[in-house]
Amino acid sequence: MRELKGKIAIVTGGNSGIGYASAKELKENGATVIITGRSEEKVKTASEELGVKGIVADVKDLSAIDKLVEQVTTEFGNVDILFANAGIFQPAPVGQISEEMFDHQMGINFKGALFTVEKFLPILNDGASIINLGSIIAYTGMANTAVYAASKAAMISFTRTAATELAPRNIRVNVINPGPISTPIYEKTGMEEEQLNGFAAAMQNRIPLKRFGQPEDIANLVSFLASGEASFITGSEYNIDGGININPLLG
Repeated sequence: MRELKGKIAIVTGGNSGIGYASAKELKENGATVIITGRSEEKVKTASEELGVKGIVADVKDLSAIDKLVEQVTTEFGNVDILFANAGIFQPAPVGQISEEMFDHQMGINFKGALFTVEKFLPILNDGASIINLGSIIAYTGMANTAVYAASKAAMISFTRTAATELAPRNIRVNVINPGPISTPIYEKTGMEEEQLNGFAAAMQNRIPLKRFGQPEDIANLVSFLASGEASFITGSEYNIDGGININPLLG
């Protein structure tokens, strides 16, 4: 068990999938956890199940992030762990990318995540840990993922620069790049069940370990990077993907 007692942790998009599992893991390791999400109903349900604080905040809305920071400051004080996890996945082929789709994905996956970090910085303790969520899709050239991949590539690049600039405060900034993980993100794409099943079968066949990852696989890495065990790790990128990055998607 990693010692996180006395630490205050924020998990954006903590009402489902990777965020939910990470909030659970952080709490089990002793942290006081606050989850956020866009849906009042889902945040309420998840926070009650987890026994953590839930705050409704859409990271695409910068004023909502301001209110989130203000509420966290009032109720909890400074923060030690920030997991910028909130994100969406909307597939579309090149040639059929709309401005609305671009703005929506970039607004949440990159702009929202970047400004979550920006606006929490004043209340992050020196020595805090920031963990960003990237994706191996940033590197694969996988069809129909141009905007999603670009948003995650931007977040990976931001992580490196932030790690350099925040090092004087001993704030560590790292990024996790999941491969295919069994989460509700795929169900929210608008794809039919038959399409989803076909996508999953084709994807699983490409994974050397021959299975999708579980949210808990990512949560274990989040809790490690949040802990003192990772005190000499910053600006690093972790692919946690069952080996798919060494077994190309397009072959």
